[in-house]
Amino acid sequence: MHLYGWNVDVSAAFYSALHCLEIVLRNALHDELKFHYARSNWWTTAQPAGEGANLITDAYRRLNRTLGRVPKSDDVVAAMPFGFWVSLVSRSNESAMWRPALYRAFRPGYRRSRREMHFHLNSLRLFRNRIMHHEPIHTRHLEADRNRIYEVAEYLAPGAAAMLGRGNTLAEALGRRPLSPNGKRWHKPGRG
Repeated sequence: MHLYGWNVDVSAAFYSALHCLEIVLRNALHDELKFHYARSNWWTTAQPAGEGANLITDAYRRLNRTLGRVPKSDDVVAAMPFGFWVSLVSRSNESAMWRPALYRAFRPGYRRSRREMHFHLNSLRLFRNRIMHHEPIHTRHLEADRNRIYEVAEYLAPGAAAMLGRGNTLAEALGRRPLSPNGKRWHKPGRG
């Protein structure tokens, strides 16, 4: 029960960091695409590959019903899920999104590949989904997950890592990791 309670606490502590990362990612990618395509509804010029176009269409319909008016671009951007933004950095969107615009969103100093960034973002998306679906995360290398969140956020918005650390209970929650029955911390190195 102690481990279960801690899993709930550490999941809640990760929520705010992941929440901030999602907003920083969404805004950075949207800003670059808006600038490159010279329009706030850039998706009408460069439709995302795969399910991306369908997600936008669905968001328009849903927002039109709930808002009672034609949704603005900002409404649509805010309605798009984390997975949508991660997919924009995928291989299928490399030509239309990454090469012309999105590589500039990861500044300053990002010198690695689109593929590596997509790997990091997708692993954070899967981690976020585990938390949102109330799945156990105690076997993960949670310090590595925290570091990845902070690193990606810093590439997107210099100073974001410091902002994420302020008022965040994540370090405290990680420090309270309970011991397993054999007296060791619950953690399987290399998983994460």
